[in-house]
Amino acid sequence: MDSFNEAKKVDNKVTGTREVIWKMNNKVNLTIDEVSEEDISRLTEMVIKLWPDCNYEEEFVNCLKIKESINQTIFIAKEEDAYAGFIQLAIRTDYVEGTTTSPILYIEGLYVEPNYRKQGIANRLVKKAEGWGLAKSCSEIASDAELNNIDSIEFHKSIGFKEINRLVCFSKKIDQ
Repeated sequence: MDSFNEAKKVDNKVTGTREVIWKMNNKVNLTIDEVSEEDISRLTEMVIKLWPDCNYEEEFVNCLKIKESINQTIFIAKEEDAYAGFIQLAIRTDYVEGTTTSPILYIEGLYVEPNYRKQGIANRLVKKAEGWGLAKSCSEIASDAELNNIDSIEFHKSIGFKEINRLVCFSKKIDQ
């Protein structure tokens, strides 16, 4: 039995602040909620797993700022006290490659703990994000992935994103 695909969805409202997901094979339920102050420390630990070059203290402060923002949010997937993953979102009004409208819902980060992967959690986090974006007048969602993050690229394609472009970024110090 695929634990997520055959799961009973107890609360199917994407636009609310809470969604409950049941995994039938081991009778564990996951909740998806907007980040709370109590979540910040554990969230920051996951942020560092996604972006290991980041600094814990800076990301902790960043997560607090996002929590208070009206144009950014983070949804957390939890199994009781265990943190399964998160999605970090922003409303962008600048140009976003491949889009034709504004504002744009942008996935700044998406992470699922290894032992929770391949159970549909990332997909549910994106669905939750889409509901939040619709409530913020967004009609398009965009994201990005590192060129070498094949799992992320394949995940995006599997849920309906289309690849727009591949690029390499450059920078250079200006001689004084």
